[in-house]
Amino acid sequence: MALSHDDLWPRAGGWPDAESAPAWDAVILGIPAFRTSLSPAGAHATPAAIREALTRYSPTVIGPGEPRDLNEVLRIADAGDVADPDGPAGEAAVRARVADLAGRSDLVVALGGDNSLTCPVTEGADAAGLITLDAHFDLRDGVSNGSPVRRLIAGGLDPHRVVQIGIADFANSAAYTRRAADLGIRVITLDELRRRGAADVVAEALEVAGGGSGGSGATAGHAGGAGRGIHLDVDVDVCDRSVAPACPASVPGGLQASELRTLVRALSSDARVRSADIVEVDATADTPDQRTVRLAALCVLEMLAGLAARRDPS
Repeated sequence: MALSHDDLWPRAGGWPDAESAPAWDAVILGIPAFRTSLSPAGAHATPAAIREALTRYSPTVIGPGEPRDLNEVLRIADAGDVADPDGPAGEAAVRARVADLAGRSDLVVALGGDNSLTCPVTEGADAAGLITLDAHFDLRDGVSNGSPVRRLIAGGLDPHRVVQIGIADFANSAAYTRRAADLGIRVITLDELRRRGAADVVAEALEVAGGGSGGSGATAGHAGGAGRGIHLDVDVDVCDRSVAPACPASVPGGLQASELRTLVRALSSDARVRSADIVEVDATADTPDQRTVRLAALCVLEMLAGLAARRDPS
């Protein structure tokens, strides 16, 4: 069914091609990785589904302060998809494409695809810190959607600049819990997150992943600005299964949609966050109302709202 049209109610999405201008504030990039997933998944269908879901929403942030139309305050582009992103050649293509886009924008948002893409996207963005919103450690051996954090550390990422938020009971093993501790990763469990609150956890995560470099959500960036940043990995299976049924590994008791959105916007408001991904949604397994895909689309908009807040923190 075609969506209604109203000149006074613009829609999100439908952004211009990234090659139509040399620089942007934010660029969306589809990475339909799925072949190494530990559980069968149709995650390769998700970037297109998120783009379609975006058109159901307005790009307007109501407050605080004056309403802001993200399409007016930000230069947003869509770089299309990286074809066949799985395997060594595919990951090399992802790294090269992300590196190019990161040099021409303040924020690259990768639409997954499964969590394996976090490794080449983080490397392509040359990130020095990593924050994950995830129920799982992703420290498994081998190459899969369960191994990106281990692979990044093996490749040189400082584990003392890795923060994992939302790690859940009954979703991990004792062996991988010990591995995280031995590596020196800062783990903030789901229980700790809820006990402390989002604002406190976000402040610590940015400090740790930023290497104690300070920084401010109000800091204005410049497209292609220098300096290694933080990569934000949003694994939607950190959410409760009732709001993320299309995530194969989501469990009852995870974050509510509002909690995830709050964390994503708050983290994205910091200028050190230069790249991000949204992963582990299988669009082919979603409910008829597409609640998981629509939540993923809202996470895109929350990232853009955070980016806009860097310019105008009021």
